[in-house]
This record gives sequence, C-alpha cells and structure tokens, in this order.
Amino acid sequence: MSAPFRSVRFGPHDTELERRTDGSLLLRSPHPLGPYPAKITERLVHWAKEAPQRTFIAQRDREGRWLTVSYAETLERVRRIGQALLDRPLSSERTIAILSDNSIEHLLLALAAQYVGIPYSPISSAYSLVSNDFGKLRHVLALLTPGLVFAQNGTRFNRALTEAVPAECEVIVVDSLPVGRAATPFDELLGTEPSSAVDAAFDQVGPDTIAKILFTSGSTGMPKGVINTQRMLCANQQQIAQTFPFLQDEPPVIVDWLVWNHTFGGNHNVGMMLYNGGSLYIDEGKPVPGAIEKTVANLREIAPTLYFNVPKGFEELIPYLRREPALREKFFSRVKMIFYAGAGLPQHVWDALEELALETVGERIVITTGLGSTETAPSALFANWPGGFSGLLGTPVPGLELKLVPNEHKLEARYRGPNIMPGYWRQPKTTQSSFDDEGFYLTGDALKLVDPDRPERGMVFDGRIAEDFKLLTGTWVSVGNLRAAVIAGGSSLIQDVVIAGHDRDHLAAILFPKLDACRALCPDLPANAHADFVVAHPRVRAQVQTILDQVAAASTGSATRIVRALLAEIPPSIDAGEITDKGSLNQRAMLRNRAALVAELYEDPPSPRVFVCARKG
Repeated sequence: MSAPFRSVRFGPHDTELERRTDGSLLLRSPHPLGPYPAKITERLVHWAKEAPQRTFIAQRDREGRWLTVSYAETLERVRRIGQALLDRPLSSERTIAILSDNSIEHLLLALAAQYVGIPYSPISSAYSLVSNDFGKLRHVLALLTPGLVFAQNGTRFNRALTEAVPAECEVIVVDSLPVGRAATPFDELLGTEPSSAVDAAFDQVGPDTIAKILFTSGSTGMPKGVINTQRMLCANQQQIAQTFPFLQDEPPVIVDWLVWNHTFGGNHNVGMMLYNGGSLYIDEGKPVPGAIEKTVANLREIAPTLYFNVPKGFEELIPYLRREPALREKFFSRVKMIFYAGAGLPQHVWDALEELALETVGERIVITTGLGSTETAPSALFANWPGGFSGLLGTPVPGLELKLVPNEHKLEARYRGPNIMPGYWRQPKTTQSSFDDEGFYLTGDALKLVDPDRPERGMVFDGRIAEDFKLLTGTWVSVGNLRAAVIAGGSSLIQDVVIAGHDRDHLAAILFPKLDACRALCPDLPANAHADFVVAHPRVRAQVQTILDQVAAASTGSATRIVRALLAEIPPSIDAGEITDKGSLNQRAMLRNRAALVAELYEDPPSPRVFVCARKG
C-alpha cells in the first residue's frame, strides 16, 4: 500500500550493536536518556498547576454520564486520602491491596499511596471473582501483609472479603457495604483534612521508594510480586516520551479498558497520561461479544489521540467501524497511533484498520507494538516508525541495554537499565536467580534481529526459552511460534492450543475451541448444548480437520507439523493454574493436569476423538 501515513513526530530508532567474543550481542540506543522526576506524583503537582481544569480521569456514572476529575481536583483529593492513610498504621510491612478493577476511586487511592510513600498493590479481580478457592488471592495477600484492602463494591467482593482477607485488615468500599465484614466508606477518606504531614511525607518519597507491587500473571507458577520503584516508573515514562515525542505536542487522550493490575494498563497507559498531562476515559467494555458494545459507545463520543488494545479488541471493533461512518470518522479524526499488545495482530485485522483509515481520512495510521514485561515497568522495545509489520517489536528505548545471549538454538533477551526492577517482593532467592553476573534481568524471551547487519530494523519475538523442547530426533520445537501459527490458521474456531511432544517422535496438540463460534456452525443443536456435544458435532470436526490439514500443509518439518490433535471439552481452570488472569495458558500446568489427554493423543490406533492430520503433499 503506497498511501501516505498521517504526519506524526516519532523519535529516532538507530541502534548501536556490539558483538562479543562469547557470541552475545549488546544493543542500545545512541541517544542518552533525558532527565526525569524523582517521583511520578511530581507530574500530578505540575499539571495541577499548569492545567488545573484539564480532565485527568473520567468514568461514566450510573446514569451513563461522564463524571470527570480535573488535575487540580485529583491533587486535592489525593492529599486528603494521603492524610487518611498516614493516620492509619500503614507501611511497607502493612501495605495496601486493591482487589477491584479500574475506577476513579481506585486511581485516587493508588496515587495517594504513592504521594505519601506507602506501597500498594492492584490485584487481579479474577482472583476474587472467578476463582472458587481463592488460592492465588490468599497467596498474594500473604506476601503483601496488607493493613488496608480496597474493593469498589462490597457486595460483589463479599465472599473474597469475608473468606480470604485477614481479619486484622481494614476494608474500604465505595458502594454497598459487605455482609459479615466491617468496612469503612471511601467517602470517609475524602473527608479527611490534609496537614503538613502530607507535605512532609511527599518530600521523603524518592527514586528508590517502592511505588507499587505488581504481580506477574502466574503463567509459570504462583504469581510473583514485582517491586516497582519510583525510578522505574519515571525513567520508563521518559523513555516512552523520547520514543514518541508526539505525546508532548498536544495532551494525549485515550479511551482505555486495560486493567491496572497489569503493567500495560496500570504503568504504561495511566503513567503516559499523567506524565504528559493527558486525559484517560475509563472504558468499562471488554473485547468480547456482549461487552464490546460499551467500548463502541464510548468511542462514538470520545475521539482518542492514540488507541491501545489487544488484538481481539481490534477484531471485535472492526465490524462496528465498517458499518458506522460516524464512528469511523470520530475514531480516525485525530488518532496518531494504534498500538496492540499481548499477542500478534492478525494480518486481516491489520489490513482492515489500514483500509478503514484510508477510506475515512485519506491516510494511514501507524500501527505498532513493543516488548516489555512487569519487571521492566514495562517498556523495553518499541517499533516507532511507519511501515512496520505485525510482530515487529522495534529497538531498545533510550537508556536501556539489551543483551542477546545464545541459548541452545536461540538468542535469549536480557535487560539492564533504570526501568528494571530491583527484585521480587520478599523472594530474595528468586530475585538472585533472575539476574546474570552483569546485572542484566533474564527475561526468558527469545528474540531475532530482522536483519543481523542492520539492528535499526528491529527485532521479532522468537518464543519463550522455557517452553521449547526437543523431539526424540533431537529437533528443537519452538512452541510459541507454532502456537501462534495454529491460532492464526484457526482463528475462526480455535481460541488457544497446547503443544505436546517432549521426547516423542512427533507433535500433538490439545485445542481449546471458541464454543460460541462452534455452536454457530451447529444450528441443529440446542443453544445450551454441553461442550462435549458441540465439539463432537460433524460440522465442527470437519472444519477443525480442514484447519489442521492446512497448518500441516504449511509445515516445514517435524518441528512444525502437528500430527494429531484433540478438542478439549473442559475449559482451562484458574484454580488449577492452567490459565492466568490475563487469559493466557500455562503450558506446563496444562500438560501436567491433562496427562490423560496427552496419553490419548499418542495411543495406537488413535481413538475416534483424535484428529489425524493429512501429511504434507
């Protein structure tokens, strides 16, 4: 496509490459990292003075109207809540835990904790609302030893508050007091008059002060608490600002649902608005049918200057953009960049976004992504130039060093810089094993240079080192790349896949279907038909067989060819550690918990449930 891109100011992406004698590569930006504040709340003070009436945070009320809070109002409320926190016996030994999802009150409490230097932790609401045994919630609360626990709605979180939260913790709620558990209304915090103690506490907060503890998704075990210091947050926002200087050209505006217990939503997006004086409109939609409608309604009213989502979110949004010209015009009117994360953006989604932009505004919008983690605050790499492709991760941000170390058949990525965590909360042994002898954080990610001789062309993801295994032939299997290929090939029916084959002579897969899509193929089945009837339906099996045969036909050898597969009838369990709160599968837990399915995949002759894929050619 030769159409021009919308004119947007991006930072440089030239990259220095050092080749070491041990085969490792060291990459860095030649551009130094600029100065940044000692604490992120300095930016709140700055914008409360420079743009006091500008909206910082907005959320719809019960009647559907936007309730907005300006920078000046935010600072005033943060100081009041900060005093209320200082009046309580809270510290790094008695922290603050937030159980519920994004809300104005959630953000005010979080900023108040940072303002006066009390560590807090936003915890996935799935641990309270989806889990049945509260195993992960109890685990993270035991690590945190909180003195105060916040939940937006006492009724909704009643069971978690009464069964999993220690009795000695004070509970704060906004709506609906819980039953069987004493709780303090949030308005009591807002009614506190700030004293000079708030200013004194603010002055004591510095770069090494713990801002928050963010828990990993638990994809390789129980969640770990990542210490996020003020230095990490501020350095990373400066790295982002230098990578995307257009953020400073006009106050950014986002409409965003990404949850704040994850580093993408909570550090990257919220931090970007605060650092650059932007406005965040909380989107209570989700990228699934039945919830995407809230997102669409918000985008009909608010034109973002940049837009973040996961690939599924863009896929759900496209049909609305296609059939609503007014929505298209609003969405593309001033958006400077479209940013996806969490997985690769399918090519048909990428193409649709470009075509819709061209049809609507006569130019293309840069579509891009990057790479990072909870441990990197989160941003380490960005593709900050037009003309990229899905999966292009870009180059290191200023101030970060990337070391690529040969590990078997791949290059393992390691990071060092001011945005890297000092360690895991109360887990010194895990911390020690997470850094090499030069102080580089071990990510476990594998990367490849797009062009080994031109590092400025960026990198692409090459899977997770720990997931890969060898077949009996000694051939390495890149699990991440193979999973992505199967999901892309079966995007109409396959939600996710687990790859089996360690020390076997061929690969097999457990497929997790999109049951709604499968049911749509079977109008003769009752709408409430159980999953085993749905996946056994001839139309579903025929479609899945076609998908698997196509994937097999595109394979290049035993390491990319799935020979047998099964459709799982039971969805993954968060309590069994099979799925993270982000919805990603834990490959190891799946293979361990579903050993009977793996055994069935390798039985001879295969059972009637097993798909046998057509051989290439």
